[in-house]
Amino acid sequence: MEKLKLFFQDSAFGVCSKLGEKLHFPIDSIRLFFIYSSFITLGSPVIVYVSLAMMMKVRKYMRKMNNPVLFD
Repeated sequence: MEKLKLFFQDSAFGVCSKLGEKLHFPIDSIRLFFIYSSFITLGSPVIVYVSLAMMMKVRKYMRKMNNPVLFD
């Protein structure tokens, strides 16, 4: 069970944890919100979740390109 939990936490893009840090809100509550609202609204929050994940990845990539590492 623990391996499954770690797999989902690692592959969930970190959207809920990033929102929790920014809003000072429990991460588990944000995850439950996305899950319950997805069932109620037939999946539209999934689109919001994926778009937030993509924005986070692009932002991370842009930061990496603006601050190149001189020595590896």
